[in-house]
Amino acid sequence: MTTAAFKVTMHMVSSLDGIVAKKDNSVSWFETSSNYEKGISGQDPEEFLKTIDCYVMGSRTYEHALELSKSYGWAYGDKPTIVVTSRKLPTERPNIEFYSGDLKKLVNERIKSTYKNVWLVGGPMLAKDFIRLKLVDEIRISILPIILGDGTLFFDRVGLEQALNLKDVTCYKNGLVELSYEILKV
Repeated sequence: MTTAAFKVTMHMVSSLDGIVAKKDNSVSWFETSSNYEKGISGQDPEEFLKTIDCYVMGSRTYEHALELSKSYGWAYGDKPTIVVTSRKLPTERPNIEFYSGDLKKLVNERIKSTYKNVWLVGGPMLAKDFIRLKLVDEIRISILPIILGDGTLFFDRVGLEQALNLKDVTCYKNGLVELSYEILKV
């Protein structure tokens, strides 16, 4: 666990037009043949993932991750993962916990006392709720070099204006651009 102050980071991978999932849920668009000479090579994913203490995700993201894990393995490792749902879902791993209820209580009474670096990894409906309730400290969007034209939008009718402060921009050799914003809590 990190020693930094508590932080909830919302992370999403999207197309340039803001789509996070195709209608058929395929992920082939994640692979890019783009080449950006000025970009950097990515940091060591294993080292980076060690900095995350806990994941939070919605039920549809969980179901999609389970399906993808059959081909690619479980993307979230052995880190505690809280799935926000009111449905009965299969528990495929011992580090999975299901939660149904008040999101402010989840964050302030359960997560905050145990973890420091929490990542909200999907989906858009849960992300909107976290933004509306002002439970997010940072938004990181990894934009892939593709326009999908149709699918699930990441920010679709959030319902409130939210000021942001650009913290960082990172361009990778594969054409992916990562934008990191601090949420201004006014």
